[in-house]
Amino acid sequence: MALNVDALENWRFPELNQDYGEDRSLLYAVSLGFGQDPLDANQLRYVYEKDLLAVPTMAAILCHPGRWTAAPELGMTLAKTVHGEQRIFLHSQLPASGRLKARARVHAVEDKGEKGALIHAARTMYDAQTEQPVASILHTTFCRADGGFGRSFGTPPVSDPCPERPPDRVLVIETRPEQALLYRLNIDRNPLHVDPVYAAKAGFPRPILHGLCSYGLAARALLQGAVEYDLPALRSVECRFSKPVFPGETVTFDIWLEHGMARFRARIAERDAVVLDAGRALIGPTHAAPDYAVPLH
Repeated sequence: MALNVDALENWRFPELNQDYGEDRSLLYAVSLGFGQDPLDANQLRYVYEKDLLAVPTMAAILCHPGRWTAAPELGMTLAKTVHGEQRIFLHSQLPASGRLKARARVHAVEDKGEKGALIHAARTMYDAQTEQPVASILHTTFCRADGGFGRSFGTPPVSDPCPERPPDRVLVIETRPEQALLYRLNIDRNPLHVDPVYAAKAGFPRPILHGLCSYGLAARALLQGAVEYDLPALRSVECRFSKPVFPGETVTFDIWLEHGMARFRARIAERDAVVLDAGRALIGPTHAAPDYAVPLH
């Protein structure tokens, strides 16, 4: 069955709702390694309920629409789909606990021919009481076996390569061997991240770290290296997933500081592998909402 572009263009998500407490924020931060230095007061703000702060990239797992791409009428080859890109824009600071509601839509579809297809699904979360926007998310699925249908729609996001000059900041984050076991308690129980037999069938020598965990590590690096833990200054985090991280590896983040933004990439030096690429973070209060923001009404 070919990818059903008409079904994607007309897909309707139900309204998404979620209540979450401080335990969710604490678990998310610990699963990213915040608190590895127990004397670092900046990290402690994310793992201690006293004046608790939420890591901005936690928005990726809130009001999640679930595995909607598995709907048979869409015709996706699920065994050949991977998480391609992720974008989050903060309209306001994500609270450490709250009640949210969200609207979602298929923002764009790109036919890449023999390379496959890109499905960009957007959602915007709102404070359930005030109805003020909190965060907009764009999740890109790369359907490696489903290109060549000859029609695209919507306005796909644009990614820019990282600068060729040396980075302004270089930060090193060590992952833990059991980090995927901890991160999977957030939302993603895919056996690819825990079962060696399943990982081998997927072509990996051992279970891999969740892409969204690597994405959360980027938030750690940006908070420290781009905004000096000035949380409201970090307005967005976006990047492309290029290769997996294996739990226990050391991830090096290269950060370039530009006017109003930071560019970044992540790499595993031991394997000479770039794992996150075309990264960008908007910094400061002057950035307008992206075109993938979904209105509530």
